[in-house]
Amino acid sequence: MAPNKRQQTPSTPSTPSRNPTTTSSANTPSTPSFSSSSNKLSSTSSSASTSSTSPSQSPQAILEKIWNNYMDKTPQRTKLIDAFLAFLVVVGVLQFLYCIVAGNYPFNAFLAGFSATIGQFVLTASLRMQSNPENKAEFGGMSQER
Repeated sequence: MAPNKRQQTPSTPSTPSRNPTTTSSANTPSTPSFSSSSNKLSSTSSSASTSSTSPSQSPQAILEKIWNNYMDKTPQRTKLIDAFLAFLVVVGVLQFLYCIVAGNYPFNAFLAGFSATIGQFVLTASLRMQSNPENKAEFGGMSQER
């Protein structure tokens, strides 16, 4: 019977430690009052956001506006560099996926190819920054024949 008393003694202290539900039920009255105040805030913000969402546009319209602005105002040379940067991202992702799926037995070959792709991306991004007409003030001393 002594072991049973010992088992009951820890269960009594563990019962209060297991009573976060009791503690949370004691906190329940404070929680609805907090959530009701947050509901008041959310209703206020939703009424404010409702008035502000009427002039705003949908995410698709915003993306279309960005795309049209990019197509209209970006020089052809910068678009070509951007296409090459996108190609390098695709090549890097494909190399990484191949390493995961097929294994990386010649690990040095994976490292060489992946690091070359990353290095080419960094150098091309630098070229894009330097050849962008909007950055002409920062890179004024460099020739355009790159």
